[in-house]
Amino acid sequence: MILDDVTPRPGLHCETTTLGVLTRPAGLDLSEPMLFGLGEGLGFVYWDAKGMDVPFLGGRTKPLCVTRAAADRLGLDLRVRETTSAARAWRDVTEALDAGQPVGLQLDSYHLDYFTTRVHFGGHTVAMYGYDDTHAHLVDTAQQGGAVTTTLDSLARARAARGPMTARHLSYTLTAAGGPPDLAAAVRAAVRANAGAFLDPPIANLGHRGISTAAARVTRWLDRAADPARDLPLAATLMERGGTGGALFRAMYRDFLAEAATVTGDAHLRRAQLMYADIAPLWTAVADHIATAGRTGDAAHLTRASAVLADLAVREREAMTVLAAVDAG
Repeated sequence: MILDDVTPRPGLHCETTTLGVLTRPAGLDLSEPMLFGLGEGLGFVYWDAKGMDVPFLGGRTKPLCVTRAAADRLGLDLRVRETTSAARAWRDVTEALDAGQPVGLQLDSYHLDYFTTRVHFGGHTVAMYGYDDTHAHLVDTAQQGGAVTTTLDSLARARAARGPMTARHLSYTLTAAGGPPDLAAAVRAAVRANAGAFLDPPIANLGHRGISTAAARVTRWLDRAADPARDLPLAATLMERGGTGGALFRAMYRDFLAEAATVTGDAHLRRAQLMYADIAPLWTAVADHIATAGRTGDAAHLTRASAVLADLAVREREAMTVLAAVDAG
């Protein structure tokens, strides 16, 4: 059974790619940057845990937070199902598909057949729009092939996986709960909320404070890494090409702000868009310095990355302060 009215449109980031597939049948055809911005997705985390080769620099909120926030801003009914029963989880999916609804899934991408590079990531999301006796029909990012298939066995393993960021056979659907949303009002509310969270993080590893933390600690990464030539370039690759859309999601947020300024006519949004146009290339420079340090063993590149990160902490705090002042309309 395959839903005929679902047009796979691969994106750059897994959750917003899935969100686009689920929102279009609800009558909303929005760009990926717009969905990311409405989902209040921009953030920063310096994540360091026991057993990690090097810390992880993340540029967005936790898995499914973008979907939850965007659904709220757009007035959509989000129904999330989670269970420890694999049989119940499969029924949740097939019942929705048989009723004509595409389904979002959170799973561990390591187990999916079509992934050529296998890394455990329990926060991956895909949209499912069909199935047969042996395979599931999915929409993933353009990087992973867009419209793809995987065996039902591999899908079951991916959904059942346990570990960091995983969920218990989580699936979700979106339906229109009322009339069309006031997009300008939704944009204004989303940017103010995103700015508030970024400017006032609860711990020093998040938001602009987290960027300052990264600036202070990145200089020690060569000593920290067990295999710098492997670990540092991988960290840089995740920043640039790990589903972020480039520049740790800053390029995507810049594009959102450009659309948002057009939708609302708000001068604060236009000013913040220009600020993020300057910010995004600096994140690419940080990734380049980290990768080069790993390849060459030259700690000077980490010193340069630290300096750019310190500058970014200030720049992003200033840009988010501008967004916090966006008028309610």
